[in-house]
Amino acid sequence: MQAITVRDRAAGAAGLTLSDIPHPHTAENDVIVRVHAAGFTPGELDWPGTWTDRAGRDRALSVPGHELSGVVTELGYGTTGLTVGQRVFGLADWTRDGSLAEYTAVEARNLAPLPADIDHTVAAALPISGLTAWQGLFDHARLKTGQTVLIHGAAGAVGSIAVQLARELGARVIGTGRARDREAALGLGAGAFVDLQADRLEDAGQVDVVFDVIGGEVLERSAPLVRDGGTLVTIVGPPKVRPADGRAIFFVVEPDRFRLADLAERVRSGRLNPIVGAVRPLAEVPSAFAPDRRVPGKTIIRVTPGG
Repeated sequence: MQAITVRDRAAGAAGLTLSDIPHPHTAENDVIVRVHAAGFTPGELDWPGTWTDRAGRDRALSVPGHELSGVVTELGYGTTGLTVGQRVFGLADWTRDGSLAEYTAVEARNLAPLPADIDHTVAAALPISGLTAWQGLFDHARLKTGQTVLIHGAAGAVGSIAVQLARELGARVIGTGRARDREAALGLGAGAFVDLQADRLEDAGQVDVVFDVIGGEVLERSAPLVRDGGTLVTIVGPPKVRPADGRAIFFVVEPDRFRLADLAERVRSGRLNPIVGAVRPLAEVPSAFAPDRRVPGKTIIRVTPGG
């Protein structure tokens, strides 16, 4: 089968190659999924799991990508809850070969059924971005109706979903990004927007929650904006600066079948709209994720043409 592989950590996206590799095998409680569409985060080439297995041993060849949507073709021993021929979407394991392949083995518990009226390209944009947004806002920051949340990268893959979820809850949303992101963020439901290149972040005022996907100086400047008892949440790394009287949390997204099903229902009802910026075939992965080819929203890889 064909898959995108990577050997050289230092090469970055330029090291991604279309290769022929063996068909995957199922372990206990696994399924094999015929991948129709997949997502890829360039930053995962720096994640430890991309280069080591569960036992910490080096992987000479790695298939990246962790978001997928497709159809179950095989059940491993002991697998329950899914059936052959079922449409599914979810997260491939961090330390195993991923979703940029025609077939991949996934723990069944990491997948949720995909309704027939949701396209695979839309579903593949949901798992990491949707779960990250939900877990950051509600599981970790405990955002409540009427509170104010500052969402960095409000027009990006994670931020755009976070804006929509926070708005639906009834929170006041302040989005940030570049000037070109302003209209998109406001259209998604942000009540105000801060251009990080032209505006003063400090003018956003005091907020109950900061949701950060950028890190660095932006994260450090955000900590003083958190009012007493509030929370700063980031997915970039452990924060070096904390709110004076509040919490600072770094987290890594976790699979959640129930929440995936909930996010899919929100898409079906029109309450949630993942932003798919571009759809590319598997062979174009190396060029699609080159630094000069980035597009707003989530780039999705169509693995199975017409699937």
